[in-house]
Amino acid sequence: MIPTKKIAGKNKDHKVLVYALSTCVWCKRTKQLLKDSGIEYEYADIDMCSPSEQEEIRKDIAKHGGYISFPTVIVDDKTIITGFREDKIKEALGL
Repeated sequence: MIPTKKIAGKNKDHKVLVYALSTCVWCKRTKQLLKDSGIEYEYADIDMCSPSEQEEIRKDIAKHGGYISFPTVIVDDKTIITGFREDKIKEALGL
């Protein structure tokens, strides 16, 4: 099981999962965008996970058709956005 942290938000319309690196400025900007937009989301900082959890995250990203790059945002288990793509994130969330 991948250990995620849940960030509360008023907008619970979508299931949002962010895979990030704790030291990545683009990952921080992605989380801030979601927070500022009031989006409830979960995240996992892959560099804080165990090797087995990291492998599970890699498999999850690949399962959704993505590649290993951070941040990776998965919306509603179907839309995957790699990198800080504010326009794509807003579009996927209807903002």
